[in-house]
Amino acid sequence: MALKDSFGRPVENLRISVTQRCNFRCFYCHREGEDYNLGVEMLPEEIERIVRVAASLGIYGVKLTGGEPLMRGDIVEIVRRISSIAGIKDISMTTNGLYLTEYARQLREAGLKRVNVSLDTLSPEKFRFITGTNFHRDVINGIIEAVRAGLNPVKVNMVLLKGINEDEVDSMIGFAEDNGLVLQIIELESSYEDDLYIQHHANLEEIEKKLEGRAAQVIVRRMQHRKRYILRSGVEVEVVKPMHNNEFCLHCNRIRLTSDGKLKPCLFRNDNLVDILRPLREGADEKQLRELFIKAVEMRRPFFL
Repeated sequence: MALKDSFGRPVENLRISVTQRCNFRCFYCHREGEDYNLGVEMLPEEIERIVRVAASLGIYGVKLTGGEPLMRGDIVEIVRRISSIAGIKDISMTTNGLYLTEYARQLREAGLKRVNVSLDTLSPEKFRFITGTNFHRDVINGIIEAVRAGLNPVKVNMVLLKGINEDEVDSMIGFAEDNGLVLQIIELESSYEDDLYIQHHANLEEIEKKLEGRAAQVIVRRMQHRKRYILRSGVEVEVVKPMHNNEFCLHCNRIRLTSDGKLKPCLFRNDNLVDILRPLREGADEKQLRELFIKAVEMRRPFFL
């Protein structure tokens, strides 16, 4: 049975940042809410041990993030180690997709189930503006290779940016339909009203109304109560609204592990981290590591409170 926090929310998923290194420079990146620190990364065996502790407490899903997780040369080993842990039923990854043509099949064979790939635009020029790179075609090839490798579903994450890609929703839906993908339209995240947020935040309500009109079915997902629209063409589109959305917080079932080994109860807070890597390296036993997990879960609270 999963741990529950003091608000009754079960903790079923662990989101692990395996590195802060990245080969893209996306201007809206929130780095999984981490303070910028390139000094420490967990070893594969350390990640495995922490996940074993998590699994013993009822956590069954793991998502690997970064930075860019495929920057790690040992990423396949990390996936293989996690997939060997009893109780872990689902391993997924969020990636910029650049190295998927090289890694997709290896990751699938190691136990990765599914993948989210960041792709905000089908325009090479807009892609260059958003990411600071010219790897647009490489990312698209990586997405196609992920589908061929049997990762399922392959989701494309489109952060909607006012003044940049608002006019591409239909073309991104077409891209998803043509390639057997799920499209996730994501609200721009910010924990405060900064200039970036004010300039590029786009309200998703109008898009949702249009999707409802095109949908053959609308499913409300248990996790964060986000909506999944099954369009009449068969393609699936999800809308992710984490900001200013009490439902997202009230149904959050995840806890984070930073790349330098700290349990992070909430994406938008850095004042309640619980260091688990240092005690592990100093010889903490399983009981002590479990207690640290329990402590971190007890510190979870909805961001809007």
